Amino acid sequence: MASDSISQNPDIRFLGRILGDVIRELGGETLFRRIEYIRSTSVDRHRGIDGAHEVDRGLEALNLDDTLNFVRGFMLFSLLANLAEDRQGVASEGGANVAGVVATLDKTEVAEMLAHASVVPVLTAHPTEVRRKSMIDHKARIAALMQLRDAGVAETPDGDAVEAAIVRQVALLWQTRPLRRERLYVADEVENALAWLREVFVPELPALYARWDRVLGARTPGFLTVGSWIGGDRDGNPFVDADALRLATGRAGETILLHYLDAIHAMGGELSISTELATVDAAVLALADASHDAAASRTDEVYRRAMTGIYARLAATFTDRIGRAPPRPATVPGAAYPTPADFRADLVTIAEGLANNGLSSPGALARLVRAVDVFGFHLARLDLRQNSDVHARCIADLFAAAGVEADYEALDEGARVALLRRELANPRPLTGADLPQSDETRSELAILAAAREARAKFGNGVIGTAIISKTDAVSDLLELLLLLKQAGLYRAGDPSASLMPVPLFETIGDLEAGPAIMSAFFAIPEFGDLARARGHQEVMVGYSDSNKDGGYLTSVWSLHQASLALKPVFEAAGVAMQLFHGRGGAVGRGGGSSFAAIRAQPPGTVDGRIRITEQGEVIAAKYGSRESAAVNLEAMAAATIAATLEPPQVAAADSARFGAAMDRLSGDAFAAYRALVYETPNFRTFFRAMTPIAEIATLKIGSRPASRTKSDAIEDLRAIPWVFSWAQARVMLPGWYGLYAAVARFEDKGLLRDMARGWPFFAATLANMEMVLAKSDMTIAAHYAELAADADGPVIFPRIRDAWHATRDVVLDLTGQTRLLADNPALDASIRLRMPYVEPLNLLQIELLKRHRAGEDDSRIAEGIQLSINAIATALRNSG
Repeated sequence: MASDSISQNPDIRFLGRILGDVIRELGGETLFRRIEYIRSTSVDRHRGIDGAHEVDRGLEALNLDDTLNFVRGFMLFSLLANLAEDRQGVASEGGANVAGVVATLDKTEVAEMLAHASVVPVLTAHPTEVRRKSMIDHKARIAALMQLRDAGVAETPDGDAVEAAIVRQVALLWQTRPLRRERLYVADEVENALAWLREVFVPELPALYARWDRVLGARTPGFLTVGSWIGGDRDGNPFVDADALRLATGRAGETILLHYLDAIHAMGGELSISTELATVDAAVLALADASHDAAASRTDEVYRRAMTGIYARLAATFTDRIGRAPPRPATVPGAAYPTPADFRADLVTIAEGLANNGLSSPGALARLVRAVDVFGFHLARLDLRQNSDVHARCIADLFAAAGVEADYEALDEGARVALLRRELANPRPLTGADLPQSDETRSELAILAAAREARAKFGNGVIGTAIISKTDAVSDLLELLLLLKQAGLYRAGDPSASLMPVPLFETIGDLEAGPAIMSAFFAIPEFGDLARARGHQEVMVGYSDSNKDGGYLTSVWSLHQASLALKPVFEAAGVAMQLFHGRGGAVGRGGGSSFAAIRAQPPGTVDGRIRITEQGEVIAAKYGSRESAAVNLEAMAAATIAATLEPPQVAAADSARFGAAMDRLSGDAFAAYRALVYETPNFRTFFRAMTPIAEIATLKIGSRPASRTKSDAIEDLRAIPWVFSWAQARVMLPGWYGLYAAVARFEDKGLLRDMARGWPFFAATLANMEMVLAKSDMTIAAHYAELAADADGPVIFPRIRDAWHATRDVVLDLTGQTRLLADNPALDASIRLRMPYVEPLNLLQIELLKRHRAGEDDSRIAEGIQLSINAIATALRNSG
């Protein structure tokens, strides 16, 4: 596609030209000219040249086959623009890094803090990634080729001309089917996650640690690791069962053990030191003598013989854990390593021997030792997650089968807690396997049994927590503990034998109740003692459902307040607090800059410990390459250090008056949001008619259903499609609605401006709102509203449109700007570049929706809708 002055990024111009050439070559001159006409007229309209009717004329000239090709063309331009911007750092975390933060602090204090710190990005399979892995892989190959081009390299290592190789990859993208034909299974989600872990996290994390070691001037404690929900998150996903959990843990273990085997094999080839030319430590000689390597050619090559033995033991470890021999069998016998620590000890023996031989500079062996520290034999810690209602039904079933309590669910909270405590104190299992149980109970107990097996195979680090969705009482935690006890995963007073129960507070009401629930939990002696023995207790806070429940402003303030209120509860209990933030990609689900979000946490609530979910399209955007992963992991680590050790950014007096103001704003924003979404007659029908929510549900982008129940109530809809559908319709309502009504009722606008300038929490909140306001478009949204003409669209949409304009004006006033994103020129340019490519897609989607809903059954119409959803999401980037 031809380039325009609207794009100042040379990579975008270069890749856009190649894409245009590919479309002309493979799609034909006629198709190219039609696409180019729409593109150029849309760009003209955004420059201020009146060309709306020209865009419409170009779209009307497309037949259905051309429509599909047009959508693919615009989608691929957005994909390549994303790649180019990532390379230029447009979507990065602003260059935040550990070195920059540590330079302003005492290194000794930083090291002491990191010794008890824990920073964990947690990969989830939440269905917001619309692109096939094949498309993402081609994009990654183009990125690698662009790096060669940057370096002035003319040919690839295989001898291909670099620019020709880029053209080939773009041509492959053009001819690659963007849509999945079949719904993803849990096994597919596991393999997708393993690809990121294997190709990015495993090589990059040890490299980051080496950098941090240099910054601190000492070995950095292993504070940053990686987690996963994929294969353990069964909340609302009936396809996650015991077999899925075994697959997830087994494949993860296999992946990291194969990495270790390859590394040992390579080092064995490298360590050719001869005892004829160097003195070798006795400990290394002992390893060599124990290796059973009797090859005459290696008699003097002690290190190689030692590595032969280490490889043999690691191969036996692979066979023991995975159930088959590794692809490259050992040449000598060896006993499996009992734990990763035993494997590490042998590696350290080799490293110390090399150091004594004058070979102490960091290298492959140092990176391997660090990898063992970070990944163990399990690769990524898997969380379990289930809804508290399921736990309650299972406990009721078990109690009834055992004759303990005929109607557990009829008991009040006090009676439940008393009964659960008695049973938890009793060392016997509650029931035997021979007693009748429901299918649901059998499934839950089978999953927990599989978790116990995984811990026995791969170590306790493979699964450490079990998260309870919809926690609203202490009994929810005790019910889970009783199920864990039944599976052998809880033993009173023994933290090493117990999974940690983690409450998830999701709705506004749950967040408000969270501190009281945790206080009551810690007040029970046996559970307070267990948490203190473990050293910390995790609490998860949910952004998505709290937003759907109360709107963006109230959601983020409730999360902020809940964190503050939990802090003294944990301090009184003598337990370190670890918050787990369930964030999504879209602002309405907690998206935005991780660095800004962590820095905006209430003082004293981070204290070196934080976990954050990374979902859907965010995984590819943040961790799609080692370079982007390094930027984002650096930012997460730097923000955690800064939030823990830097002095509060807001004085106590300002904090009090800012908080009081936010209480008022939140209350009024909540009332406005609830009035629109939950109290407006026919709103749910309007929402389903105006947005492509029903069509989004047909995308094969995840293994779990879009709704928790068959109800069409917004309360029962998952937060992901709720946010996703508003983004497609260019309204972005979950990211901004409610602010204007709150500010309009607030008299002291000067105070609000002070908050915007001097309070990181409010500044980050406004920055996120500003981004979604910039990506929304009420002119386009009005066309979507026409789809709801028979569902009160003419009444409801004007309220939304007027609120959007008022909210934009409020944000500009509070931030002192004359237009949105004036103070963020890089993001402003990025969004301005995309809009001419998004709007024709929106207009086409609307026309296809009309035809589809009118009953036209041409398969190309349904495919076009799905392609347009894919393309719009790709262009908007953080839409889910």
